[in-house]
Formats: sequence, C-alpha cells, structure tokens
Amino acid sequence: MNKTELIDHIAKSADLSKAASARALDALIAAVKTTLKKNGTVTLVGFGTFSVGKRAARTGRNPRTGEAIKIKSAKVPKFKPGKALKDAVN
Repeated sequence: MNKTELIDHIAKSADLSKAASARALDALIAAVKTTLKKNGTVTLVGFGTFSVGKRAARTGRNPRTGEAIKIKSAKVPKFKPGKALKDAVN
C-alpha cells in the first residue's frame, strides 16, 4: 500500500474527503518527524512506538578499492510494533 492508497482507505473508513485525509496523514507524519528530531518517542498504544536509535561510528570498506573508510555515527529512526499489531499480523 502506498501513500495514495492509504489516503483513499482513510477517507472511506473515516467518512472524510480525500483532501482532509491527506492533511490528517501529513500532520501525523510531520508530528512523528518533529518529535523524533527532538530525540523523543511517539507511542500509539496497540500499534507501536517510534523512537530514535544511535548507530556507533565504525570502520567499513570501499567495495571498489578495498580501502578502509570511517563511517560516522548516526541517529536512525526505529519502530517497535505493539502487541495488538503483532497479534493482527499473526
């Protein structure tokens, strides 16, 4: 399912216009991004938790030359599914 299909599904399920559904989805995505940017977490009970993880700096290899390169540390978004989501999938 892509974003357009998700907007259509939200519009039908919640009896909203497609424009209102698109705005609601965009607002949700923006809220999650803003919170994660501030190193916060977003917990949707029954669905899951979005959080920020830290990836340590490490040494990698350039596949073309075999030369060792340094890879910087980075913050990465993480998602941990909730119990209800896990149960719905299984």
